[in-house]
Amino acid sequence: MSLRLITAGESHGPGLTCIVEGLPAGLALAPEDINRDMARRQLGHGRGGRMKIERDAAEVTAGVRHGLTLGGPIALQVRNRDYANWEERMNPWPVEEAVAEVHLPRPGHADLVGAQKYKQSDVRNILERASARETAARVAGGALCKAFLRALGVSVHSHVIQIASVHAPARETALAPKDFVAVDESPVRCLDADASKAMVREIDRLRKANESLGGVFEVQAFGLVPGLGSHVSWEERLDGRLAMAICSIQALKGVSLGDGFAVAGLPGSQAHDEIFFSSERGYYRETNRAGGLEGGMTTGSPLVVRGAMKPLPTLTKPLRSVDTETHEPAQALRERTDSCTVPAAGVVGEAMVALVLADAYRRKFGGDHIDDVIEAVRAYEQRIGWLSS
Repeated sequence: MSLRLITAGESHGPGLTCIVEGLPAGLALAPEDINRDMARRQLGHGRGGRMKIERDAAEVTAGVRHGLTLGGPIALQVRNRDYANWEERMNPWPVEEAVAEVHLPRPGHADLVGAQKYKQSDVRNILERASARETAARVAGGALCKAFLRALGVSVHSHVIQIASVHAPARETALAPKDFVAVDESPVRCLDADASKAMVREIDRLRKANESLGGVFEVQAFGLVPGLGSHVSWEERLDGRLAMAICSIQALKGVSLGDGFAVAGLPGSQAHDEIFFSSERGYYRETNRAGGLEGGMTTGSPLVVRGAMKPLPTLTKPLRSVDTETHEPAQALRERTDSCTVPAAGVVGEAMVALVLADAYRRKFGGDHIDDVIEAVRAYEQRIGWLSS
């Protein structure tokens, strides 16, 4: 038993579609379970005019009845309100008026290589699907995965730890789910108040200079059982699946698990998490440098995943490019854009981590009904003597 998520749709087309296959029957859902995260994806200082148009919400068109999953594929539709302004340019069917092609690929975007690969003269046939607008559908599907994980006692959260040159200070104590309760109240979704203010100032400064900004977000998952994933083959290692999921998000260029690159510069005695045992706690670790993963499997400690996002390639002062029709030097395409989407990328990161973890639970525990899954998880916890907190 595995879980699969697929999306379809273009940035300015009629809408986006998400299909999630593999969730058990009997999982209780409410509209706010999905739409809460849809709204959170639109948050963040540095967003552009598109977010003033869209009011994202997902319509369930299959797989749920009276608030309970049926066990079959769940279909979600997210309408693009901005399509009303693009209907002629993005209509699925031929239109009477000629529509001008786009021949100005942006450095750092899929525009040029996509046009080459798919034999397209109009770069818009590439950029519409490559756009990060697609992540609205992923967040909708990821919200279903988060609902499934919550039924198993697992929660997934995110926060921003860097925007451009501004870093949030390292925390002296480990985070807990309660620490994320008010994270969305920060305009950049940062848990440190002073760093949050500095990040806002940095966005404003660079936006005035016609620049875009990248940064780093962190996703943490709590309540996981040990042993999700496997060491026996490369494609089953959970750290590899998580890295792929995070780097599949548009503009993400790096991922770290636990202390990641930091431990590469440490001696072994300072890089690993020593193991202890007590009758009250069972096996436990006092540190979590590994980020809850050892040998491609979860350890039971909080899962810690970081994603590094590059500055967005659409700039208000475009970079140099080449007209693909004339091959003459030209400025890259300039369209409505955001200055910074790192806070939103953290919410997308939650969705992708939730998808990987939900799939890991489905692969390990199976179950046609949610009660079957819960029973299997509890039996496993008892077998390994796991005392979940």
